[in-house]
Amino acid sequence: MIEVFDLRFGPVALGAGALERLCTGATWSEGPVWMHEDDSLLWSDIPSNRMLRWHETSGMSVWREAVEFTNGHTREADGSLLHCSHGMRAIVRTRFDAGLQGARDEIVVSHYRGRRLNSPNDVIVKSDGSIWFTDPPYGIVSDREGHRAQSELGDCFVFRFDPATGELRVASDFVEEPNGLAFSPDERILYVSDTSAALRSDGGGHHHIVAFDVLEGQTLARPRVFAEISPGLADGLRIDVHGFVYSSSEDSVQVYHPDGTRIGRIPVPEKVGNLTFGGAARDQLYIAASTSLYRIRLQTAGVQRP
Repeated sequence: MIEVFDLRFGPVALGAGALERLCTGATWSEGPVWMHEDDSLLWSDIPSNRMLRWHETSGMSVWREAVEFTNGHTREADGSLLHCSHGMRAIVRTRFDAGLQGARDEIVVSHYRGRRLNSPNDVIVKSDGSIWFTDPPYGIVSDREGHRAQSELGDCFVFRFDPATGELRVASDFVEEPNGLAFSPDERILYVSDTSAALRSDGGGHHHIVAFDVLEGQTLARPRVFAEISPGLADGLRIDVHGFVYSSSEDSVQVYHPDGTRIGRIPVPEKVGNLTFGGAARDQLYIAASTSLYRIRLQTAGVQRP
């Protein structure tokens, strides 16, 4: 049952459906993305090195295997699918010129100033077509979700890539280990989760969301801690049309008002990795959580971008 902590979240929760477990059988679910062409959802099972597909009629199936440990995904304006590839240490694009079964892949970006990226984790596309992604070390710290290697960058960044010019630049080095990211509906704020506590055994690191002002559409400024997530980490993020921030956590999807107030909570029986809005009206919240995929219908809609 949805928990409402603030009346401003009431209209979203009022009349919402029950949480449904759609399927299970993954090792660690991440990177869900809605495919409107055939009303399906794709997501990553990272340690199993495959991508899964769910459809209302046919259920769960394997979409691709040997995918080089893809993590986060998003769509571009032309329908292309962007992957964060841990194994290739790159942003990869799948074009669907011949439909979903006739897909072909290409590398979008893999190096910064001649050095390999760490392991791109999550990616979004701004309305101007620019590609923003995070690059923490999780795909190179072991062979479980990528290939063990040394970082060539020596740090973790939020990147902005301009497909028109081919320019890749660091948008911010403020977040210690950037993970999920999402723009506010008007694109004036960028939210980035910091999951640097994930690999720490000493209780250190962060488990919060940082908010940045976006100046002139491409420069990040005035970073500040937007919300501390507990229990667990703020891994994946999504935004609805009200500007509410939906964050993964250890035991739920936590919901925040743009002013930083926690206004709601959607309990989930497994650890949440990432989430996305889907369905014809984009009112269905799909939740990739550990071994399973869940869905809940809300009285709102996700921001559709680009």
